[in-house]
Amino acid sequence: MLQELDPLLHSQLRLAIVSILLSVDEADFVYLKEQTGATAGNLSVQIDKLAAAEYIRVTKEFVGRKTRTSCQITEKGREAFERYVEAIKSYLKL
Repeated sequence: MLQELDPLLHSQLRLAIVSILLSVDEADFVYLKEQTGATAGNLSVQIDKLAAAEYIRVTKEFVGRKTRTSCQITEKGREAFERYVEAIKSYLKL
């Protein structure tokens, strides 16, 4: 039987965000925007969805007069990604 794919990670942009965060300690909004090629509005919405699910942690701080938003993957996010990869593997074994 095929495993269900996590609908939160089955979005191309959300999967890209989580994949990037797996390889770094943290990434700021500008870096994620550059790496994904997403618009600021779309990236912001997808980050909010991942944060609401507790897959990532979002920190906002001031650097000088500008706001800096940075993201980190959580343990829950790592586990969800691992389950997602295992589910994809189950599809490839067909």
